[in-house]
Amino acid sequence: MKWTGLNELRESYLKFFESKGHLRMASAPLVPQGDNSVLLINAGMTPLKKFFQGIETPPRKRVTTCQKCIRTPDIENVGKTARHGTYFEMLGNFSFGDYFKHEAIAWAWEYLTKVLEIEPEKLWVTIYEEDDEAGDIWANEIGIPKDRIIKLGKKDNFWEHGSGPCGPCSEIHFDRGEKYGPFESFEQASDCDRIIEIWNNVFTQFDNDGNGNYSQLKNKNIDTGMGLERLACVMQGVDNMFEVDTIKNIISTITNICGKTYGTEYKDDVSIRVITDHTRASTFMVGDGVRPSNEGRGYVLRRLLRRAARHGRLLGITKPFLTEVVDRVIEENKSAYPELVEKREYIKKVIATEEESFNKTVEKGSQLLNDLIGNIGEKGVLSGDDAFKLHDTYGFPLDLTKEILEEKGLTLDEERFKELMVNQKQTARANQAFKGGWDEASMNTVSGFTTNFVGYGTLTSETKVLAILKDGESVSECTEGDNVIVLIENTPFYAEMGGQVGDKGTITAGDSVLRVLDTKKIGSGQFICECIVETGSILVNDAVTAAVDEELRMATERNHTCCHLLQAALRKVLGDHVHQAGSLVDPYKCRFDFSHFSAVTPEEIAEVEKIVNTEILKGCPVITEELPIEEARKKGAMALFGEKYGNVVRVVSVSDGFSTEFCGGTHLDNTAKAGLFKIISETSVASGVRRIEAVTGFGVLDALNDAKHTLNSAAEILKAPNQNLLIQKCESIRDELSEAKKEIDKLERQLSASAMGDITENAAEIKGIKVFSAVLSGTVGDSLRKAGDDIKSALNSFIAVLAGHADGKGNFLCICSKEAVEKGANAGQIVKQIAAIAGGKGGGKPDSAMAGIADISKIDEALSALNGIVEAMLK
Repeated sequence: MKWTGLNELRESYLKFFESKGHLRMASAPLVPQGDNSVLLINAGMTPLKKFFQGIETPPRKRVTTCQKCIRTPDIENVGKTARHGTYFEMLGNFSFGDYFKHEAIAWAWEYLTKVLEIEPEKLWVTIYEEDDEAGDIWANEIGIPKDRIIKLGKKDNFWEHGSGPCGPCSEIHFDRGEKYGPFESFEQASDCDRIIEIWNNVFTQFDNDGNGNYSQLKNKNIDTGMGLERLACVMQGVDNMFEVDTIKNIISTITNICGKTYGTEYKDDVSIRVITDHTRASTFMVGDGVRPSNEGRGYVLRRLLRRAARHGRLLGITKPFLTEVVDRVIEENKSAYPELVEKREYIKKVIATEEESFNKTVEKGSQLLNDLIGNIGEKGVLSGDDAFKLHDTYGFPLDLTKEILEEKGLTLDEERFKELMVNQKQTARANQAFKGGWDEASMNTVSGFTTNFVGYGTLTSETKVLAILKDGESVSECTEGDNVIVLIENTPFYAEMGGQVGDKGTITAGDSVLRVLDTKKIGSGQFICECIVETGSILVNDAVTAAVDEELRMATERNHTCCHLLQAALRKVLGDHVHQAGSLVDPYKCRFDFSHFSAVTPEEIAEVEKIVNTEILKGCPVITEELPIEEARKKGAMALFGEKYGNVVRVVSVSDGFSTEFCGGTHLDNTAKAGLFKIISETSVASGVRRIEAVTGFGVLDALNDAKHTLNSAAEILKAPNQNLLIQKCESIRDELSEAKKEIDKLERQLSASAMGDITENAAEIKGIKVFSAVLSGTVGDSLRKAGDDIKSALNSFIAVLAGHADGKGNFLCICSKEAVEKGANAGQIVKQIAAIAGGKGGGKPDSAMAGIADISKIDEALSALNGIVEAMLK
């Protein structure tokens, strides 16, 4: 057996199966494309399900891949052992109705024993107990001794998931030798990890009707899987994936940063493994377009990054460090995934921003959690309400709360936490179903029909009605007033995709008119029109005329073409790190979300507008063409992060290559038809994501008219006859207000000082410290703080609590002099206890703290408790 590096292993496997007539396909993105059944790709066959299920035709009947995968069900165990990880790569060779057991078994054996030169006597085979065919192939064609062919039951060696295609499995196992334990039986050797599975062949040959009845499939398939990291462990003679060459190099980078030695201290090893695995996973996830967020796959990413950052702190790393690890991850994987190098700066920026955000969160959250832990009773359980507040108000992740509690031998009322999360989601979000009674059953009703989109070249089509659905049921006719879903054979209506809204228009037959309100594409590929029957009636198989609303389509195309120009202009002004993070183009605006980590300045916005309008006024052609994907990439066409494209792609080039993108939407044929382009807003939508909204064509005129109306209204209110005088009038009012505020503040301080003089004269003295309180009506926020500053500058050896309120709202401010603090006074604790009496909460530092007042009627009652609190606190 020869030693082989992980990257060499990957390449040797793919080359071997290319030599057997397989098409080498690139790894699909980790973000599933058109598959909502999984959050992230978690197996080599997952992106190929559409071929196994017959939804799409595979590019070749024989395919081989090395697929990036993420699995996170046991994320809490990552690091605690060397066996768990979230990111891995899965090697696979697949047959879609082509070869079957003989070839799959023979090639697996050939690759392992001839290419990798693994000693045959170290390999064991398992088969399904009823699969005599596979047993005969292993014994008679390959020559495996029968005592090394182990028959196992359905639980271990039969793949099925509910009803549908299924079949037996045959696994190849490797014997790692005596250092892992004695060999008393195959089962015992597997339990002690002496024998480990390295290859799994799934022979998909049956169809399960769901009632335990199995029939032979007409087209039998092969689905194989082999973990690349596990194979590397075998070939390199190491115990686990953290000792494999490329991963070991990442660990070396981490130990260089923290000054620790891997393998000497268990607690340190746990943290090093967490950082290694989570940074690998995060690098690939960000590279495939996932961004940190509080839900879905974005939350998985956020959780991985924050867990890695926290374990850096446990290793004593006090500076941001994850981007250094990212650089090493990219270097170790660039031969197979060169796109990581192209996206390096973007990936590092996203991860650095999240790490910085977490560092701010963890400081505040850890302090609050420690306070809560200090008040946990004998049961040692943190309440779900407290955990929810940490999560919801302070952004402190639940898993981090659980991890810290676990380290201290404490637990959490997670059921209550989950209950509060469910309540929040139900309040904040309600999923709106597609109109017309559309659901999965409806999709099955129309799955046998084919719709052809002809709307790139025409806005009208003479066609026929294929199907009508009303209230989710297939009907033969629809009449005036009905809300229905209609499928037509040749449709000019563009379906909502890629950020472009669906077309509207009409479907007519004589005097009968269906108003098309929206167009969508369903999972099985058909374009469906949501309609209302305005007049007459329409029947299935009727010949009809379909017509897109030309005015709306043209307006949408203006916005879509300018969206492409906008991205190119942003990259030119802000830098190449700008990538699309989402978009919406409709007849009324262009909305573009993009990666950038600070607000776009007014000067930058002006420059972007100038560039886009320059390209519009040039009157340049907009060229759309279908190209092989490699040719499109050579032309510099930009692809969306995380999108999976076919072998042939549609490319839109605007302004002689100023912008070249993969795009399936509809566009102008010349930039001049956009008219003008105007940015109307620039905002933040998430950490590291900005949003620009812009208008084009008549939308620019509307925006200008709105601005003019606003200016005229303001001028009328301020009695300024023109714009120049309006500006002067605004400046004059601003100056007057500023002077008035200064005078008000001055008078408030004089009143406060006068009141303080009276209050301090009657202050109580407790253990040598003056203690007093006061109520300042009409004083809140900054004014209350200024009053506190005045006391600090005028007095020594005091404790003061001020209550300010205005308009039904109020605050307590507690300030303690240096002498008081030295005697045990703590402003944070004092104000916390006082505020609780008035239904408020708060805290702060020992010398200064603030709290809210929920019930201002209880201010006097709360302040009356001051002396007792101080008496108990002072030494």
